[in-house]
Amino acid sequence: MTTAAAIGIGRIHCVLPERFVAPGELPEAAELDSAGRDFLSVCGIDTVGVVEESAGALAARATAEFVTAHGARPDVLLHVGARSPDVLLGSDACRAQAEAGLTAAFAFTVDGLGCTGSSAAWGLAADLLRADPARRQVLIAHASRPTGADRVRPPVTVTGDGAFAMTLERGGRPVLRAHRGETDGTFHDLFQVDYKQSPWYEWREECSSPDRYRFELALHSGQRLGRLVDEVLGDAGAARGEVGAVLMQNVTASAFEFYETLLGLPVHGVCRDNLARYGHLGAMDVVLNLRDLLAKGEIAPGGLVLVLNNSPVAAWAATLWEV
Repeated sequence: MTTAAAIGIGRIHCVLPERFVAPGELPEAAELDSAGRDFLSVCGIDTVGVVEESAGALAARATAEFVTAHGARPDVLLHVGARSPDVLLGSDACRAQAEAGLTAAFAFTVDGLGCTGSSAAWGLAADLLRADPARRQVLIAHASRPTGADRVRPPVTVTGDGAFAMTLERGGRPVLRAHRGETDGTFHDLFQVDYKQSPWYEWREECSSPDRYRFELALHSGQRLGRLVDEVLGDAGAARGEVGAVLMQNVTASAFEFYETLLGLPVHGVCRDNLARYGHLGAMDVVLNLRDLLAKGEIAPGGLVLVLNNSPVAAWAATLWEV
């Protein structure tokens, strides 16, 4: 695959908070039972970043800052849906488009996939570029904010704030070598928020079965991701030993250990570092991890980076990038 024919990353811009709070200092921490307090002590999150903007405003700011800094003029703006939109019947995607002055771009939202939405957007962006030779660039944007007032989500994670904007374009690097994703609708209602019966500050995330999350979904995810890894490596004609680094989303320290054992692949330390500092940033996790890995310069040109992503919806994705 030549660079000219390849589709890869143009640039990545992240908006990160300036204020950080320890999970134990969050207002809802005082109301946790003993299991919840134990969860906070072992989840691997030291602080979470906090901003005051809504998800829609934060995604729009990331988009506008990206366009201002880099002069981007994308053909398509893919907005990865937030946990909850700012308004019903409105459009966070079109808000980002308007505030960034992208009058010529077609904007829409990729939604319903949780954390895996960013990986799905990578694959969709590449497909859109391949489908129409006239398209040169797709901009992807997303903001992580909690669904309601609470950030502590046992048995899952602690949510922090942040946003990103990035482009996929012809001739970009890292090159997207292979991508696959899958969903399983039987887990669609494992987590939910009854938002119609109460104001936003009373919204609470409910898990219908913590045991199903911890065991059934976890084992199912391991099997799915294991197969997806084999498939993307096969698509690219690469072997596991050629992968220079493995990244995934940042949920808990135990999740890293679980997938390392199950898949036989070490997760790069940048993931643990970002988990400890920022908490879980939803679909932003893998983008932040990839940005920070590339900034380290540890992977030489031509090296491979494998990015794994999943969510309790349930959705899974594996993407292989060539630096």
